[in-house]
Amino acid sequence: MTVSRVSAVSPTEDPKRLSRRQVRAIAAGAIGNTIEWVDWALYAIFAKIISSQFFPSGDEKVALLSTLAIFAVGFVLRPAGAAVLGMYADRFGRKKGLTLTVGLMAGASFAIALTPTYTQIGLAAPVVLLLARLVQGFSAGGEFGSSSAFLVESGTRAGRAFAGSWQQVSVGGGALIASLLGTVATNALSDDALHAWGWRVAFIIGGLLGLVGLWLRVNVEDTQSFEKAQSAGRVRSNPLRALFTSHPGAVLRVVGITIAGTLTYYIWVNYLPTYANLTTGIPLGRALLSQTLCLLIFITLLPFAGKLSDRIGRKPTMAGFAAGFAVLSWPLLHFLNSSFLSLFLVQLIGMLLILGYSANAAVVMAEQFPAEIRVTGIAVPYAVAVAVFGGTAPYVITWMHDHHFSGWLWLYLTVASLISLTVYLTMPETKDKELD
Repeated sequence: MTVSRVSAVSPTEDPKRLSRRQVRAIAAGAIGNTIEWVDWALYAIFAKIISSQFFPSGDEKVALLSTLAIFAVGFVLRPAGAAVLGMYADRFGRKKGLTLTVGLMAGASFAIALTPTYTQIGLAAPVVLLLARLVQGFSAGGEFGSSSAFLVESGTRAGRAFAGSWQQVSVGGGALIASLLGTVATNALSDDALHAWGWRVAFIIGGLLGLVGLWLRVNVEDTQSFEKAQSAGRVRSNPLRALFTSHPGAVLRVVGITIAGTLTYYIWVNYLPTYANLTTGIPLGRALLSQTLCLLIFITLLPFAGKLSDRIGRKPTMAGFAAGFAVLSWPLLHFLNSSFLSLFLVQLIGMLLILGYSANAAVVMAEQFPAEIRVTGIAVPYAVAVAVFGGTAPYVITWMHDHHFSGWLWLYLTVASLISLTVYLTMPETKDKELD
């Protein structure tokens, strides 16, 4: 059967309305990204169960901290993946970069699903887990830059935030599918079945979905922005060097843009069910149900938040997000308790605030750089900020809980929010900037 390729052309006819080809390109990019992030999110959801499978029994807290340390280590390789895969996508095309990242992520998911337990193979179990997470971290490092550039370059001039918002819709979609898998597994299976094989089925499903993402990306063409840069001879042999020599201010700006966004996102969207289970005792299945409902609302509203940014600008919408967390971090965490309603309201309010960041993340970073270094420019500083502030968040929070410092988590969030708020208020507005 012959599969027609999707052409991801940049706007030439109507600066306000998406053509059919642009809609198909955005859909192909977003669906592939959704499937990839299922694999990444599953680890955080099943962290407590994984800790009992891959580490010696006897001390559950040490095992969980070890599992979360591997979660954090996966982020360490994200800057390397961002640099290598970002340069690859800037030199050879967004399509080739996207195809490589989803293949790596799916393979690592299968490895986690099929690795025997610590009881069966001893130290080799956590070693394989570590290697798989390193591969996923490497893949994730290149994914954000490639998918962000691809989606933003596929949008209209007046609708770039709307197009870019689908990058985060797809990330949220991946988290939602992972959350649904976790919810079904924890509620439908007995505890013994969940620990014995249930969590593995979720990772196998994630790997199979990754193969679907690979097929989608094989059948999509590159953006016109990349093709124009290539035909004009503007493609750089070393995009990373050009990035730091010609655009150091934009690099620092992307780091500042990301700090509060990645910290709040990984706490609220990925880790809050585990945190609530540890601190309040709410059953993990109920916590995951709350997360699933909030994610549905979050994903539904993201494109509308992108349209709002296209109308009023990047700065006011991002500033609203950071100011909201600076003011509300303490009350949200202070009033969290073991009731379902309490957790649902805390998750929902936080996710509504995060809309201001997530709807803008792809577009505002893409608008900082020219086409020939755009993927590297987005990917590298973003990955560094995510590794430092996002990847360490679950470990830091669990450590704070074990040492009776959970009451200070709000301060960590507030300081990060104030740092990013300063960046948002002082950066140039790029809503009407011409994108090459």
